[in-house]
Amino acid sequence: MDSRRLLRTSATALAAAGLILSGCSGGSDAAAPRTAAPAPSSAPEAPKLKKYYEQRLKWRDCGVEGFQCATLRAPLDYAKPDGEEIELAVSRARATGPGKRLGSLLVNPGGPGGSAVGYLQGYAGIGYPAPVRARYDMVAVDPRGVARSEPVECLTGPQMDAYTQVDQTPDDTAEVNALSAAFKDFAAGCEKKSGKVLPHVSTVETARDMDVLRAALGDGKLTYVGASYGTFLGATYAELFPDRVGRLVLDGAMDPSLSALDLNRDQTGGFETAFRAFAADCVRKPDCPLGTGSVAAAGEAMKKFFRDVDAEPVPTGESRKLGESLATTGVIAAMYDEGAWPQLREALAQAMGGEGSGLLALADSYYERETDGTYANLMFANAAVNCLDLPPAYRDAGGAEKAVPSFEKASPVFGAGLAWAALNCTYWPAPPTGRPHRITAEGAAPILVVGTTRDPATPYHWARSLAGQLSSGTLLTYEGDGHTAYGRGSDCIDTAINTYLLEGTPPADGKRCS
Repeated sequence: MDSRRLLRTSATALAAAGLILSGCSGGSDAAAPRTAAPAPSSAPEAPKLKKYYEQRLKWRDCGVEGFQCATLRAPLDYAKPDGEEIELAVSRARATGPGKRLGSLLVNPGGPGGSAVGYLQGYAGIGYPAPVRARYDMVAVDPRGVARSEPVECLTGPQMDAYTQVDQTPDDTAEVNALSAAFKDFAAGCEKKSGKVLPHVSTVETARDMDVLRAALGDGKLTYVGASYGTFLGATYAELFPDRVGRLVLDGAMDPSLSALDLNRDQTGGFETAFRAFAADCVRKPDCPLGTGSVAAAGEAMKKFFRDVDAEPVPTGESRKLGESLATTGVIAAMYDEGAWPQLREALAQAMGGEGSGLLALADSYYERETDGTYANLMFANAAVNCLDLPPAYRDAGGAEKAVPSFEKASPVFGAGLAWAALNCTYWPAPPTGRPHRITAEGAAPILVVGTTRDPATPYHWARSLAGQLSSGTLLTYEGDGHTAYGRGSDCIDTAINTYLLEGTPPADGKRCS
């Protein structure tokens, strides 16, 4: 995740970045209805799509050693294939050999909103296991609305600075109104700057783009590794094109059967689980800024710190001060990878001493804010996709207020803020096109679903659920901390996934690794 450069240089999973913090995983006060899955698309392509499926990519040098780039054409609206087109950025690293080439391996780091091209060029194309890179062309496409593929734009840098500082734990009517206004302004900015593409960045449309890319690459089947949100994208592809599924790895799985209210609340619990693991580690160290007592006491200290910076933000050495919203984002950013725990301890100690630059840097890495004050489009695309994929979590601000106790039960540390953060899609200008439903992908080849027991962003029970829904799902479990499992240092996990990718043989269902 290059938005988390401070946390994981390898960028092995972009995670559900902003899934909660940008408050866009919709749902409703009542659980959204489970609707029928989209019909599988096994029949020959519609005649009007033929020109897209038969296109040939024109590869060129793209200024990054070892990689080529191309542009893929797709219809802006698949319901109108003879209408406007959208251009999608594609990159690849050719198979290095030796050994027979197995085709293309498409990768997606999640988000939604993460740049797959950036992930490929910054990590997957050079950091995936050498035997995998030897046999596959490593390929990525920035999803529609993301990074290099006609990106959704919403706010300027200064506007985003203001947006990320809005109080997400409102204490009175004025603060509730201010938070609602911020979400409305964000949505209005997206509509103003990206109104044409905004209704057409759903996961279903991106999955259809992946099938066009599969054909353009000359592959009969799709081989794919998706992390976090990328698992939902991969599962959606399998639902639409079960007979075109090759070898699919879904790492850090999402559960497509849940309403967004449930998704947000479950993820809130995931961050609590990760925080408790961090706290248990922290309190054993003499320099722990949360004390050296119990995990529960550390949680109370964390909550007190959030209250303190809510009442009086601390300086950071620049014009922005560290208030509760940015502080919470900084802490949550460090939950994605236990390798960031030392950095978080130091940043918390500094902030509790009145210097907030460390936590601000963590928050900025999460939001993909550059040092010049500009932002990548991660959070804009994140909102645009999430708000199309599911109905909004609440009908109005009153729904968020009613949900606070259940979120606080899921996470005493983060619950209140994350309950209010889920208000964003309430004001979205493009109506949702998706609904929660089970994905079975009947007829698909074996699909490998990977779950981490203390994953903060995609709770482990989501992986169990998705593996159970998929007719050909196989569950692989990593007993550990952090978001996603592949490439995180477990030889057991990596060997199982590599064997599946190279030989087509998934591990035994239920296999556990540590």
